[in-house]
Amino acid sequence: MAAAADGTVALSSSLKTDTASVLETAGTAAATAAKAPRAAAAVTATARTGSDAPVSKAALATKLLSLSGVFAVHKPKGPTSAELLNRLKEKLLAEAGMPSPEWTKRKKQTLKIGHGGTLDSAAQGVLVVGIGRGTKMLTGMLSGSKRYVAVGELGKATDTLDSTGKVTEEKPYDKITQEDIENILQKFTGNIMQVPPLYSALKKDGQRLSTLVKRGEVVEAKPARPVTVYSISLEKFEPPFFTLDVECGGGFYIRSLVSDIGKELASCASVLELTRTKQGPFSLEHALPEDRWTIADIAQSLQHCTAPLPPELALKKQKPEESNERVLSCDYITLNESKGGGDVIKTS
Repeated sequence: MAAAADGTVALSSSLKTDTASVLETAGTAAATAAKAPRAAAAVTATARTGSDAPVSKAALATKLLSLSGVFAVHKPKGPTSAELLNRLKEKLLAEAGMPSPEWTKRKKQTLKIGHGGTLDSAAQGVLVVGIGRGTKMLTGMLSGSKRYVAVGELGKATDTLDSTGKVTEEKPYDKITQEDIENILQKFTGNIMQVPPLYSALKKDGQRLSTLVKRGEVVEAKPARPVTVYSISLEKFEPPFFTLDVECGGGFYIRSLVSDIGKELASCASVLELTRTKQGPFSLEHALPEDRWTIADIAQSLQHCTAPLPPELALKKQKPEESNERVLSCDYITLNESKGGGDVIKTS
């Protein structure tokens, strides 16, 4: 439908231009004869549709609601993953002229869109998004493979374990060498135990730990849990800064990793910058920047990005106990906003 609508707009525009050209060259018989058929077609199209804009918006709305699959967007530093998803949703609805009386009366016509694998507000990079039935393909994202480039800062610890928090401790780091860091990385490779940070999306009594901490409530750290690091390498060391390339499984926190590395070096450390470079089959080259958050661009991206995913994922929702690196997990967002349970933002 979108292709047809775009074609109609392009054709109508071309015909209107030709009509004007015919009028300007009315004295030339040859020009008139050559352009008259197209001018007539333009008049007929105008008479039939009345106006291009309403038809175009209706076609775009239909196209938007028909989109189904998973794709990736580029999340910049600043907004939370949920805020970015709302921004994406608003841009798509505005482009399609929704919601309008025509669509809000049709209760069943809702836009389902969600993201898989939350990125911290200070982080940037690949954020996988599901739309339509693609939201059901996102349920296994937390168990999927992810890759990050992290810049850590030695000698400084914060309450959030990154640069957004308050400094809680400072220790010397001048004796730490590149070889020291490389030697301890092996301890953080493979199946290891990791204590997640207090400032996280993990929940206690239905509320995020980060929310409870910000309220000033006393919150105990969650117990260490098993996580997997497939690979980790030191890319650069310019004291006090060091850059890591990490590929890990679901439930892994880069902030905890950097903090633990600092402690292992008899110092402390926190994350200065964090970029997710890959999530499941999606890498930075697949991630759409905000200026390409259009219905046409997403439709094209869905054609390219759905290919790496197992075909059965488009037909059924994977069970929680199943694990697949190419399966993604999501938060749901449709036209009317309301919050559901757990980590899922649900609107219906």
